[in-house]
Amino acid sequence: MKSTLFGILQRIGRSFMLPIALLPVAGLLLGIGASFTNQTTIHSYGLESVLGNGTVLHALLTVMKSAGSVVFSNLPVMFAIGVAMGMAKKEKEVAAISGAIGFFIMHATINAMLDINGLLTPGALPDGALGMTLGINSLQMGVFGGVITGLGVAALHNRFYRIELPATFSFFGGTRFIPIISAITYLFVGILMFYIWPTIQNGILHLGGLVNSAGYAGTFIYGVIERALIPFGLHHVFYMPFWQTGLGGTEVIDGVTVSGAQNIFFAELASPNTQEFSVEATRFMAGKFPFYLFGIPGAALAIYHTARPEKRRLVLGLLLSATLTAVLTGITEPIEFSFLFAAPLLYVLHCLLAGLSFMLCHIFNVGVGQTFSGSLIDFILFGVLQGNTKSHWINAILIGIPLFPIYYFSFRFMITRFNFKTPGREDDNEETKLYTRQDLAARDQKNNTAGLSGDGLNISQTIIAGLGGAANISDVDCCATRLRITVLDENQVDDALLKSSGAKGVIRKGKGVQVIYGPHVTLIKSNLQDCLESV
Repeated sequence: MKSTLFGILQRIGRSFMLPIALLPVAGLLLGIGASFTNQTTIHSYGLESVLGNGTVLHALLTVMKSAGSVVFSNLPVMFAIGVAMGMAKKEKEVAAISGAIGFFIMHATINAMLDINGLLTPGALPDGALGMTLGINSLQMGVFGGVITGLGVAALHNRFYRIELPATFSFFGGTRFIPIISAITYLFVGILMFYIWPTIQNGILHLGGLVNSAGYAGTFIYGVIERALIPFGLHHVFYMPFWQTGLGGTEVIDGVTVSGAQNIFFAELASPNTQEFSVEATRFMAGKFPFYLFGIPGAALAIYHTARPEKRRLVLGLLLSATLTAVLTGITEPIEFSFLFAAPLLYVLHCLLAGLSFMLCHIFNVGVGQTFSGSLIDFILFGVLQGNTKSHWINAILIGIPLFPIYYFSFRFMITRFNFKTPGREDDNEETKLYTRQDLAARDQKNNTAGLSGDGLNISQTIIAGLGGAANISDVDCCATRLRITVLDENQVDDALLKSSGAKGVIRKGKGVQVIYGPHVTLIKSNLQDCLESV
């Protein structure tokens, strides 16, 4: 059971790599664009002539922010597609589009349920509970919504992509059945989430109340929970009430009452009367800087040093871009997701160290705020350039310096002690010295043909022979009723042999061969591709 669960988690981790690959570049675009188009920043530093509305730089930075933002705004659906495709055993393109369909229908169903019950009106649900998902006003499920969609669709796909339906409905069999069953399934999942998810969100808000009333211990809990919710996409629901509502504090600044930690910080930033930033407000933000700027690079170095020597060059490129993104923009998902599923215990440690960072920044009065992330850009703008007397930014550096070796040595010890499959340490059968090339070939052929029934295997072998052998086949596809094959030498095609496989006819035009089977052709195509891979 433990081995099976570990293998599943590892496959899930690998399936995350496709959407994660988008994050570094998107993070750079969004981080730089958002920081330098922030109106408070522009006014505070008197940069209207350079970065103000109407300037060329402002236009360019706005485009960068928009281009990066669209990736993060739609990250859940990218995970729905990427996880479904990554976890599918065969016919991955069908799983990908089915993942998108399942995601759309789940959120559309939730939207309909919210509307029916009158919960789309302002104030009906707690702040942050709702969010726009691809134009659908739905419950804010974040990346977790995409992951559960991708996993569910992949499970349906792997079970049913070879399904044979009665002759009347045979057109909808095979891979065509997957979008259909995914749509039906996630209609009911959407109804279920409508009832379940608000309870989860309410639990998070109650935790928020506890955090706010517990002093330094509360700040520690806040940091731990905020990191722990990142994989589920629920951190927005958790921290937004602290940043934007009275839960994060209320202060009178220049005669105006301001509520919310981030609102308080930016009001103080804009005020000429501010002598020192309110630590009671920035305690919900400042703790990110030490572990973003020092802890994350320490973890990345540990992952690099524990990678297999032959994979270090490949891992270096991944870790450099992910670490650069974390430091410059505060987008930590690329590096965090790289070890989250391969080594969950490392993520637990990461959450605890993050909580420690938040608590220490609170204790030592670090008053550095942020726009949307704890990036180096924000640290310089809202910490260093404000002066140490006002922000106590030097204390953040002093907290961060020891975090680097703590992250590095603890991560390195745990990776080697528990043999965690972090990037560069994954199992790779082609590199395993216990297998010869002949062993691998034999095992691969067995694995590839194991899913075929006897009839399916015999039919596939007959088709291959009728097409002149596997070496003569250039491309395999199908339409509604026909296999569409491209061959290298049309003279080797045997029409009679193809008809003996159950074909109703054979059409040839040069190197293009169409073999007519009927609406169940998708199943024949899947079996044929499996058989070709085994050869």
